[in-house]
Amino acid sequence: MDIEQKQAELIEHFVKQAAGAPNASALASILVEATSHPSLFAFSEILALPNLLQLEATENSVYLDMLRLFAHGTWSDYKSNADRLPRLIPDQILKLKQLTVLTLAETYKVLPYDQLMQELDVTNVRELEDFLINECMYAGIVRGKLDQLRRCFEVQFAAGRDLRPGQLGSMIQTLSNWLSTSENLLVSIQEKIKWADAMSEIDKKHRKDVEEKVEEVKKSLFKADIDFRGHEEICSESGGVMDYEEDRSRPKRRRHPIS
Repeated sequence: MDIEQKQAELIEHFVKQAAGAPNASALASILVEATSHPSLFAFSEILALPNLLQLEATENSVYLDMLRLFAHGTWSDYKSNADRLPRLIPDQILKLKQLTVLTLAETYKVLPYDQLMQELDVTNVRELEDFLINECMYAGIVRGKLDQLRRCFEVQFAAGRDLRPGQLGSMIQTLSNWLSTSENLLVSIQEKIKWADAMSEIDKKHRKDVEEKVEEVKKSLFKADIDFRGHEEICSESGGVMDYEEDRSRPKRRRHPIS
């Protein structure tokens, strides 16, 4: 099963669970389970459920804030607001640090070790590299390579996170710009194809004209050669008759007897 399909099934599972929660306490428990699951990294569908509003202005409202943190926040955000959020269990801490790497990978393609260690609260390079390899790359949420010489992680692929509030409009604008650029590029490519086709036809016509002229020249040379050979033979035969007639008309010299 691929990552996208597994994500979709997990999202559907937790959406149904959260939508059918009988009370705020049960809903809070489901949110903890969802944010702890090792294979779930998208929470917008759960966050959009209408019954989550029942958590507002109650003692369980912190679990709604916790869900928002996992949808859009980072480990640094949690540390800054830990006194107003539920205490995270180890699986949630791991998940939030994985999501932090995804957030950084959205912005930077080269992540310096120093920045990662600060954002993830990691104290040494070995611990950082183990985390990136075992908890990010093997988990399939990010792909890249470690450059130990430059002390950085080069991002090649990273799974997307939930859109933050207000981010949808910016993404739509970005996609619209991309679509417009693609359409202009397509028109330019089509024009170049037409130009190439036209040049190809001109080249074919020119080549055909040259070949026809070459054939005409060949035929002319062949005909001229035949005419020349015929004329040469005629001249040769005429010359032989004339020589014979001249020999007959020339007076013969009389030989004197030897005394």
